[in-house]
Amino acid sequence: MRVIERTLLDLSVLALIALGVVIFANVVMRAAFGASLPDAIILVRELMVAAIILPMAAATAARSHVAVTFLSDRMPDRVRSRLIVLGHVVGLLALLPLIYAAWRVTGQAWRSGEFYYGDLNLPRWPGIALFLAGLVLMWVRLAILLWGDLRQLRQGDVLVDADGNEVS
Repeated sequence: MRVIERTLLDLSVLALIALGVVIFANVVMRAAFGASLPDAIILVRELMVAAIILPMAAATAARSHVAVTFLSDRMPDRVRSRLIVLGHVVGLLALLPLIYAAWRVTGQAWRSGEFYYGDLNLPRWPGIALFLAGLVLMWVRLAILLWGDLRQLRQGDVLVDADGNEVS
């Protein structure tokens, strides 16, 4: 799983670089030649999806999502441990409707052959499928974290929260 997460993180960096190149090229072409890069807006939109969704599984594995812990930090260790597990469960449940919707839209875009109207007539399904894949991998990583944390809790081991603080 770590190899997949690292690959997705690297692809996200490449998407960010490509995003910068597309925007830079579009600005230069407009300033110098009075024309824009074909379908620049569509390319930027699709690259932004890749840059945001691809590293989500790695962020989940690193427990690096935004967490507001000013209340839970004042709670006993056992309660904090249970809140971490509850957060995993809520995350898994919250992702399910998104995954379902992305699955339906991906299938619909694939079957219909939808494309973005423009100079390049880019198909819609790759960006949607990428979004779906990112969500699924994040869900899988969250399920792995839940499984591992539940096992640690049963053994009485220490859990680590989002800030790296040990919770017993």
